[in-house]
Amino acid sequence: MDPAGECVSSLCSTCCLFKYVVVLQSHRVPDYESCSPSQQHAHLLSHKSHQQHQQLFLLCCALQIGQLQMPAEFDSHFASFYRAFTTQLVQILPPNPNVLFIQQAYETGTDEQQVFVQNLGMFYTGFFKHHIQYLETQPAEHEALLLGLNNLVAISYVSDREVLKTCLDYWNVFVADVYTTHCQTTLGAVIGSPGAAGGDGGFSFGSPGAAANGVAGPGMARKLLYIDILKRLRALMINRMAKPEEVIIVEDEGQIIRETMKDTDQLMQYRTMRETLIYLSHLDYEDTENQMLDKLRSQMGGTWSWQALNTLCWAIGSISGSMNEDQENRFLVTVIRDLLNLCEITRGKDNKAVIASNIMYVVGQYPKFLRAHWKFLKTVVNKLFEFMHETHPGVQDMACDTFLKISNKCKRKFVVLQLQEQQPFVAELLDGLTNTIQDLQPHQIHAFFEAVGLMIGAEVDANKREEYLGRLMAPPNNIWAQIIQQATVNREVLKQQDVIKSLQNVLQTNVSVCSSLGDPYLSQMVHMADTMLQLYKFYSEDVTAAISSGGVHAARSSFVKYMRSVKKSILRLIEVFVEKCENEQLLVQKFVPALMGPILGDYASSVPDAREAEVLSLFAAIIRKLKSQMEPEVPQVLQAVFEPTLAMITTNFEDYPDHRLKFFSLLHAITNHCFKCLFAMNPAQVKLLIDSIVWAFRHTERNVAETGLLLLEDLLKSFASSDFATQFHQTYYTHLVREVFAVMTDTFHTPGFKLHCKILMHLFSLVKNDQVIKAPLWDVAAKGPTAYPNNAAFVQEFVCSLLASSFPNMTPVQTQSAVAGMMAIEDKRAFKHHMRDFLVQTKAFGNAETDQLYADETAAKIAEAQARLQAIPGMVPPNQVNDDMADS
Repeated sequence: MDPAGECVSSLCSTCCLFKYVVVLQSHRVPDYESCSPSQQHAHLLSHKSHQQHQQLFLLCCALQIGQLQMPAEFDSHFASFYRAFTTQLVQILPPNPNVLFIQQAYETGTDEQQVFVQNLGMFYTGFFKHHIQYLETQPAEHEALLLGLNNLVAISYVSDREVLKTCLDYWNVFVADVYTTHCQTTLGAVIGSPGAAGGDGGFSFGSPGAAANGVAGPGMARKLLYIDILKRLRALMINRMAKPEEVIIVEDEGQIIRETMKDTDQLMQYRTMRETLIYLSHLDYEDTENQMLDKLRSQMGGTWSWQALNTLCWAIGSISGSMNEDQENRFLVTVIRDLLNLCEITRGKDNKAVIASNIMYVVGQYPKFLRAHWKFLKTVVNKLFEFMHETHPGVQDMACDTFLKISNKCKRKFVVLQLQEQQPFVAELLDGLTNTIQDLQPHQIHAFFEAVGLMIGAEVDANKREEYLGRLMAPPNNIWAQIIQQATVNREVLKQQDVIKSLQNVLQTNVSVCSSLGDPYLSQMVHMADTMLQLYKFYSEDVTAAISSGGVHAARSSFVKYMRSVKKSILRLIEVFVEKCENEQLLVQKFVPALMGPILGDYASSVPDAREAEVLSLFAAIIRKLKSQMEPEVPQVLQAVFEPTLAMITTNFEDYPDHRLKFFSLLHAITNHCFKCLFAMNPAQVKLLIDSIVWAFRHTERNVAETGLLLLEDLLKSFASSDFATQFHQTYYTHLVREVFAVMTDTFHTPGFKLHCKILMHLFSLVKNDQVIKAPLWDVAAKGPTAYPNNAAFVQEFVCSLLASSFPNMTPVQTQSAVAGMMAIEDKRAFKHHMRDFLVQTKAFGNAETDQLYADETAAKIAEAQARLQAIPGMVPPNQVNDDMADS
């Protein structure tokens, strides 16, 4: 800010402050300290209308002053302003009000009173964000500072979501800052202590004492200053914790129901509160534990409520990983035991559903504890099996999801013979498999089977693994065999809707097991492969016949959709198996040849509406898996899918959306792993390929455009290192430069800016010497071989002409300078900055589009912030931690 601006701001602030103080002093109200809470509440609600309007006006004025950012020499003025503000506020709002006081006053107050509370919260958060550090250094201001923070804590209990969000955003920044300075002091004390050389210098959990030599450092001093505020904030987070994503059982108008739609605002609020509570836990774990256990004891004492138990358990689950092992064990033994006991003694389906959801959420957040305590783990899993028979909406879903989560983190524990057990738990589970899943819906059964597949995959004995797999798949295999046997007698059975649903469920179950089990699924695939392909052929013929006779409307009929669902499931199962299979020779010699006729042949011969996009993704997966081993088959693949698919997707940008992305993913796989196969194409086919890639990166759908750019980048690199480099670039170089510039300068394609730069930089680098392109790029017949000294000169003139015609607002000097920079710069970062400056010069981009050009820098800052968070124990959710080695 310039000196004149400082003077103006200072003058405005002083005048506004003067008016604020004078007017408030002229409207004093009686002393509140001698009043009871009900009298205080009555006084607050009885202010006259004109006083309320004046207060709102003055508070808005104070709000603007508090958010000003001024040089350090103005700090004392802001401190004086805050002191005067606090003095006058006490005349309106009693000091350190009870939480319920502001909460009730807000709920029953007038619109003006509610706005007053909202603005007061915004004033505190804005003022403290910019000026709290100075107030901390002035002991005389500490009383007013703590008074304001206490008021803000009380305001945080207001039921309005926007008020809470404003407060939470500030508390997150505030607590993180206190934690950071505390850690710096603690780390400095550890490093500076005589025994530091023998320690690891890491952060210690719990409540560390004073800094080195008994002198409190700045971090410890801040922690001591705010110790009561931090305690109240822990209570706030515990009492008002938002619902996490994993919990799908919610209260609605006094009834417990299954959540039907995710509340994104609530999920964001949960993440903020979770992060804040983890900081608070690190600052004083003992207080966090005590507050949680005290509240749990009150719930166990017979005064429990849905909301109170929910927020408590959500808070308990949110701090997973923030404790050391001993603390976590002691804490969770009490929590899980009490929750299980509460579930046993409580009556009422809704009550049990609430307790069940909380048990499942908490245990799902602490896999490390479960791994270390087999009896608890077994008890919890058996309790989940009980919940799988509970028909209350949402309970079975949460039970299956939690079982899958626990199986993923504790899979080894279930296949090892534990002490005092007669057999591994997985064997016991398989003994009662039918009974356990009898009340589950198909999608829940799929999750259950995926979980058991994880367990079986953890078994190191191949013979036991095969035995477990056979026992697991026996129920779906029996259903499969019965249907196939009936179909051999009468094929019309396969057209019955219940039969189609049964087939689809069996296939989905197999997909779940294959995805979690991996390569050992081979024996099951061998068992099903032949009949699967026969079913695929049968349903393909029927779908094609139905669409051919009934047209587009037939393709949307429920009967055709059911039949296609079986085809899609078969393709998905094969794709997952290919990705998981480790025996590549088996795939090359047996499985791939078996797929060519029934699947590829069907795709080529079917009418467009009957073609499955999953065929494209399947063969993309096969090529990514087998790489150059697929080269003999790629020509047949291209012949079956290339032109038929292009004819479907190039008429417009809307039809067949699934085919678009998967088609270009297939081409990308071929380019990366079977590039030599493209040499077998004739010129017309190559042109069609290039045109299709250009069409892809011109697409308005971001995923398709990005896939097209990635495909083009890899294609150019592959051609540049091939024997056909000169021929290819003579034909397509200028065309591709023109097309890439067209999308780069189009605001609809700003998200692809990074890839645009990489492609252009690659193309410009090719003409800096004649090692790659060994012949002129210009039309020699029209201009002669000596029209340009080299290809670089030709490209520079070509690009200048292209940009001059596209952007007449740029002067020739600007255009020439921009193109010269493009041709000369060799550093990737510098090239991207240069291109960004060029786009700004063109004036084709507004502020919103220009912001997207800095997406890389924004992403880097976000990644840096995430890295800092991940260094703090507990910040990474337990189910995102890669700790497979711990499961042993």
